Amino acid sequence: MNGQNRSDIRAGLQVDIVLKKDQPTGKLTRGTVKDILTKSPRHPHGIKVRLTDGQVGRVKHIVSDKG
Repeated sequence: MNGQNRSDIRAGLQVDIVLKKDQPTGKLTRGTVKDILTKSPRHPHGIKVRLTDGQVGRVKHIVSDKG
């Protein structure tokens, strides 16, 4: 599942995100969603989230549901 729809994402999901610094390479970072930062219901580049470790990026893949 991709991360373009806000309704698909919630706190506790494990996701792969692209950090701002990694946008040119597309390198993915895996983590658990803490906060959803994008307010719109959909975003073509992925919903922006903050992970539990504080990193911020756009969701590219939803990996699994921990809850």
